[in-house]
Amino acid sequence: MAKISRIFNSQAKTVTFAAFLLAGSALASRLLGLARDRLLAGTFGAGPELDIYFAAFRVPDFIYALLITGGISAVFLPVFSGIFQHDSTAAWKFVNNALDVFSAGLVALCVVLALFTPLLVYFIAPGFSGEQKEITILLTRIMFLSPIIFGIASIFSGVLHYFNKFLIYSLAPVLYNLGIILGIVFFVPYFGLRGLAFGVILGAFLYLAVQIPAAVNSGWSFKFAFQPRDPSLRKMFRLMLPRTLGTSAYQLNLFFITAYASTLGAGSIAVFNFSNNLQYFPIGLIGISFAMAVFPALSRSWAQNNKEKFLHQFHSVFGQVLFLAVPVSVLMFLLRAQIVRLILGTGQFGWLETRLVAASLGVFALGIFAASLVPLLARAFFSLHDTRTPAYIGVAAVIQNIAFSFLFVWVFAFPNIFREIFVRMFDLPDINDVAIIALPLAISLSGIIQFILLMAFLGVRIGGLRMKEVRRSAQKIIVAGFACGVAVYFAIHLATGFLDTRTFFGVFGQTAAAAIAGTAAYLAAAYFLRVPELAAIWSSVVRQIPGQSRKVIA
Repeated sequence: MAKISRIFNSQAKTVTFAAFLLAGSALASRLLGLARDRLLAGTFGAGPELDIYFAAFRVPDFIYALLITGGISAVFLPVFSGIFQHDSTAAWKFVNNALDVFSAGLVALCVVLALFTPLLVYFIAPGFSGEQKEITILLTRIMFLSPIIFGIASIFSGVLHYFNKFLIYSLAPVLYNLGIILGIVFFVPYFGLRGLAFGVILGAFLYLAVQIPAAVNSGWSFKFAFQPRDPSLRKMFRLMLPRTLGTSAYQLNLFFITAYASTLGAGSIAVFNFSNNLQYFPIGLIGISFAMAVFPALSRSWAQNNKEKFLHQFHSVFGQVLFLAVPVSVLMFLLRAQIVRLILGTGQFGWLETRLVAASLGVFALGIFAASLVPLLARAFFSLHDTRTPAYIGVAAVIQNIAFSFLFVWVFAFPNIFREIFVRMFDLPDINDVAIIALPLAISLSGIIQFILLMAFLGVRIGGLRMKEVRRSAQKIIVAGFACGVAVYFAIHLATGFLDTRTFFGVFGQTAAAAIAGTAAYLAAAYFLRVPELAAIWSSVVRQIPGQSRKVIA
């Protein structure tokens, strides 16, 4: 038992290994997420029922992203880190104060929003019928419990991040998705769509419960400390405001997309959400995992006024994220149809929905490299205690996305060269209404612009990023990515001659063969071109092995 406790409370020794630890758990979580989506697709199909669920999920998710992911999680760690370096007792008092104040605030906010849910649903899903809106209101009110639970959990997450206890933290999202799956399997047969909402609440509770023992092991014990005027807490609020502004803009963008998709026809919300979940798989696995792993190190380096160390850590993680994101983008673009067929192609999920989700996924793949690097860039700003710049850039990106959405939906509404290019690229000549792929196109383009702006402003903020070596690596990575694409293309067509792609196992074999060929070609090209990120990732993994270097994240 003691050995198990030591494993769960162990500390990661390098940034890269911490990232791989988080990525491993993210992989498990995302795989469960894919299993969740497969169960949803097979049970309901891409139709009105899932449109209701995804729309109802939007408001609680807005609160979660606005105040927790975009607020508490982003600013708690730098403030806690600064206090702990000088006075550990004061730091634990700050933790308890944050728990008390934010818990009370979230409860009050969710109660008020529950009263106004009918009005919110009216704006979220204007294309819904009266009956659909009533069910959406009920599900939304049930799921308002989840942001309260996540708000409490986010404080413990920050504590575990500070002590580099990534293993136990990384289990939390796995349990969250497991809770939703249990809801689909056991609750839906008895409660219908309400069972999905109950599953969300169960998952949120498991997300919180798994982190508390590790926080206690780190030194936390609960003591009531409700002091909303505490200077450290007020500093946290000040840092949260601009970050919350940026996140609110992004979430309002999702509101807009949900509302807009509700007018494009039944199943459009489900098509968008399925493709968005699939493209978020590598972003969460690579971009967010690395950004979260390096965040404590960046915060410490900047707090110590060590700019050289800060830049070294930033360059290292930037290159490694790009090195991993490029081949994933290539694989996802070329294997989009196979991925959708394998993951979602079951039960009530038909061929038309498969093709539309695959096309949307292909468009998303064009911007995965940028979306994977944005979390790192944002946390680089957070480490400087600058939450305003990424917030303002986020607002600008959302405005661009809304404008692009209107533009592209209008362009896809009638025959023209631009529409024809995408119809032929994704093999959709027999589908009249392809407007849904305009939404991921708008998101990808605005995401690339956001990435460029964040890079430019970060360079200005710290007096230059010195990206010469990173640019040289990026050029080699692009060449290796091209080799990956060529290998995948030929492997797909070669496997088609030996496998029956009308069956699940035939498609699986084709996908596996192409993915292995593409990955091998990419790694061989990277080795031949001497891409430094390949050696950096390998050496970091080796250092984590017992008996090797004991370098600690610093």
